[in-house]
Amino acid sequence: MNLTDAWERPAARPTARPDAVTAGSEADETLPSDHTQAILETTKAIGSLLKTSGCPFALVGSVAAYAHGIPVPLQHDTDFALRREDADTVVQLLEKQGVQIVAPPEDWLIKARAGGEDIDLIFALAGNPVTSELLDRAAPLPVDSVHMPVLAPTDLMAGRLAALSEHHCDFGALLPLARGLREKVDWDRVRRETGDAPMAAAFLYLLELLDVIPVAALHERRDGDDNR
Repeated sequence: MNLTDAWERPAARPTARPDAVTAGSEADETLPSDHTQAILETTKAIGSLLKTSGCPFALVGSVAAYAHGIPVPLQHDTDFALRREDADTVVQLLEKQGVQIVAPPEDWLIKARAGGEDIDLIFALAGNPVTSELLDRAAPLPVDSVHMPVLAPTDLMAGRLAALSEHHCDFGALLPLARGLREKVDWDRVRRETGDAPMAAAFLYLLELLDVIPVAALHERRDGDDNR
């Protein structure tokens, strides 16, 4: 598949120049503040290329939430998780299709750019390496008509909570995700994997107070002990 060909397909609404595929495109100056459709076009093109690589991958981040049906505006970039050992194969494939590859100082991702939008190829989510098991749990979902593997809801939520810190703790952005995915998430597993982190524990407690998720059995036992 040629990325330029993919970009020439009609979009739902024009948000970028149809020939703006390579780095340094004037699309940066023409895109509106809501990049939703432009990011979706980039996601579809890159996802279609990754499917031809033979390497396992999964869509993650805000676009993954969008694919799961959460109506979030897309304003920054599109993120794909892949194993570190597949990085060279994926990078060579993307470069052949005119995608600009940028090697950032961080050793857990590679950055790319196409269609005026940024792309992150991620080897570690919240400090945990991307594994075959994680990618095997991803399921194919349509992303604005193109099917591709999307990170499973439980893994998506656990990863977002694990990334919370004193310097990045926006519960407001996470609430719509938690509400929208609540019936698809194994909350007990999320608690096991993230509940010891203070910010994650605080967010889970907030979800309990808002009746988004059931109260943890551990909390019920503690309340019972306090009432004796």
